[in-house]
Amino acid sequence: MADAAPPPSKRKREVAAAGEDAPGTEDKEARTAGVGNGTAAPAHLPFSGFRVQKVLRESARDKILFLHGKVNEASGDGEDAIVILEKTPFQVEQVAQLLTGSPELQLQFSNDIYSTYHLFPPRQLSDVKTTVVYPATEKHLQKYLRQDLHLVRETGGDYKNVTLPHLESQSLSIQWVYNILDKKAEADRIVFENPDPADGFVLIPDLKWNQQQLDDLYLIAICHRRGIRSLRDLTAEHLPLLRNILREGQEAILQRYQVKGDRLRVYLHYLPSYYHLHVHFTALGFEAPGSGVERAHLLAEVIENLERDPEHYQQRTLTFALRADDPLLRLLQEAQKS
Repeated sequence: MADAAPPPSKRKREVAAAGEDAPGTEDKEARTAGVGNGTAAPAHLPFSGFRVQKVLRESARDKILFLHGKVNEASGDGEDAIVILEKTPFQVEQVAQLLTGSPELQLQFSNDIYSTYHLFPPRQLSDVKTTVVYPATEKHLQKYLRQDLHLVRETGGDYKNVTLPHLESQSLSIQWVYNILDKKAEADRIVFENPDPADGFVLIPDLKWNQQQLDDLYLIAICHRRGIRSLRDLTAEHLPLLRNILREGQEAILQRYQVKGDRLRVYLHYLPSYYHLHVHFTALGFEAPGSGVERAHLLAEVIENLERDPEHYQQRTLTFALRADDPLLRLLQEAQKS
């Protein structure tokens, strides 16, 4: 059970208080530019009807379900949509409300001092975080479909000759990133900003964190400088930016949430989920998606590697996992056979 997040405090260069988050997945295309951001106003789904086509993925441990459905069928052939349902974490003050009075219970079993019940919470304590991807393309459906994973080892040459050309051939829009940096969307959610165009960044809560407790704290630092796609692009030139993100990001989180730097995991993904340099800040005890050794690279170690060798990430062989249906997997496997 988690402690509630403390109220915000003021800070130099802090733009605005972070509002309550809505969606809870890594799909950044679910963000909407400036509509309802940071509010809790009543809303409606952006479509009519939802006929389930397939359960794309589910996790009993994470209490999350990914559904593919057909919508708007009354007006034609219908369109594809994805709805992601996720149980929200408990909050201390809510648990007290939950157990006071006479909660609605159904006994499942009782044995000596142990008993198990089904408890039915009141409406205000039973919300389900709901993320909608609509209209959904085939790429979205494949993204959320459970797939076997395969580890690959990518050399510096593999990146230049295979991975980078493949990425450049894809139409991967990151306009939502520029909307945040230009304050066209989610400006009210920014926790901290260093506005320097070369070595600055914004710090914003990740969509997976509802900001109601600290156990699963999750923020993202997005750099202002454009053109840095990933870890592979980093050289000694970027050390001032990386040091700013590490130091100022930790300071901002300490002042805002009273979480010290030694209780944070600060890292980059490779491969990243989108190709504009960003850094993850998560609670150390939280097993965040992508925090495993095959994908996460601690920022402090990235900085040290670049201090020792400015071309470390252009030359180093990097290991990461790819889904069985990812075209990049086949391309890398074929290149490494030849």
